[in-house]
Amino acid sequence: MTQQYLAGELSLLLAQLRAVATDEASARDLDRLRREAESMPLNTLASVTVRAIARADGMCWGSVARGDTAAFSRQAAAAAAIHEFGVCAHLLEEV
Repeated sequence: MTQQYLAGELSLLLAQLRAVATDEASARDLDRLRREAESMPLNTLASVTVRAIARADGMCWGSVARGDTAAFSRQAAAAAAIHEFGVCAHLLEEV
């Protein structure tokens, strides 16, 4: 895979996660991460991926705390897609 492809795919996955954000702070953070994925040097993609997963984790916990199982389900699916991409693209270590 080319580095540009990786950046584009990560940007798409971040947009999908942003679409299921339930609060403005998460949406802003995900917009910022998407801009970074699209414009920063390609060697920063691993960092963007890790921060996106951390943000998704926070979003999921927020949904659980509110009892919003539908939002949790959508957020967990989007987070899993980012994690799987990160592992397959060798941006993350498999755990």
